[in-house]
Amino acid sequence: MAYEVADLPLQTLLPAVARAEDQLARLDEVVRRSPVGEGFIERGHFFDSAASMWVAGELVHIEDLVLHDAHMDVRTPTHELTIAHTIVRSRRRIASSNPDWAFGEAGIAALTGAGAEKRQDRPDHVAERAEEGDDEIADDDGDALSREFADIDAILDRSQRLIDRLVEDDVAVAASNRPSLVVGDLVIRDPDWDEQDRLQQWRQIIKQSASVPSALGAALIYDAWEDLEPMQRQHWLGGQLASAYLRSRRKVTSHLLAFNVGLKAVPRERRRAQNRTTRLLAFLDAMSAAADLGMKDIARLSQAREQLERKLRGRRSSSSLPSVIDLILARPVVSAAMIAKTAKVTPRGALNLIADLGVREMTGRGRYRAWGVI
Repeated sequence: MAYEVADLPLQTLLPAVARAEDQLARLDEVVRRSPVGEGFIERGHFFDSAASMWVAGELVHIEDLVLHDAHMDVRTPTHELTIAHTIVRSRRRIASSNPDWAFGEAGIAALTGAGAEKRQDRPDHVAERAEEGDDEIADDDGDALSREFADIDAILDRSQRLIDRLVEDDVAVAASNRPSLVVGDLVIRDPDWDEQDRLQQWRQIIKQSASVPSALGAALIYDAWEDLEPMQRQHWLGGQLASAYLRSRRKVTSHLLAFNVGLKAVPRERRRAQNRTTRLLAFLDAMSAAADLGMKDIARLSQAREQLERKLRGRRSSSSLPSVIDLILARPVVSAAMIAKTAKVTPRGALNLIADLGVREMTGRGRYRAWGVI
């Protein structure tokens, strides 16, 4: 199985490429300059995660995802909700790292869970104590307590070394074709599915895409990910890596594009078409749609911020309303418990703050209510 980047119909693709590049540049500048940019970025993680599940054929409610992220679930989390939250955490990890981190060995291993990243080195004095043993420390300190601590440090160090060796062995085994069952994760794996070879082929597409415009390159690597399917369990990662590619090419530097939000606006027949040119056009249109929806969302949040800040007139400088406003703008929905935790007030006080702000209630229920900016 191979994915070839050759003979691209540039005359057909160029209008869509130019439109996507222009919209992405506009969105990047708007997010960078907007006072609600931080809130928009945080909200984008949730919306893109839910959209990613929607594109994959699964439904995850935004309010459940937000509450699960805040460790305030009102019901038992489903398998789909757990995956959606994994996407949220992966987006935050990519956005907080270097632009090229997601495409390196350490980045792929961390995002796919194939292996733990190398732990940071322990402090020098702890390492020396673990290596030299307790005799030298006993001579220096001359008391039983120091010897006990030295013993504990030595045991911890030996245990960590053993764990590191086991993790490295697990990564090496997972990279091979031998196991078909990972007992620890309770996941059945296809023994003929060579993830490393497919991933290597996909990385070649990244190198070949360096000479084309960034939007077209992102469309190519996403299409290649869909075609090659490098990962058996993290197929959703393709959309996040396409967004990370735009960031690595410095096309969208202010945030991680909510690419899957744009994919929702494109008909499935175009996204899954047999013709590659049709698919590439669909992905480019998805980027334009994501940028357009993002700018509309920023305009809506900016207007909401102005209206909410009017409520601050005449308030004391120690008022909790500013922190509540920031929370509302940074989350699609908020609950009374989330407000109480952020503002450090009682649940009754949280309801009073919501009443003062006049934010719209989203659920229409008497219990487990949530508020947000539409």
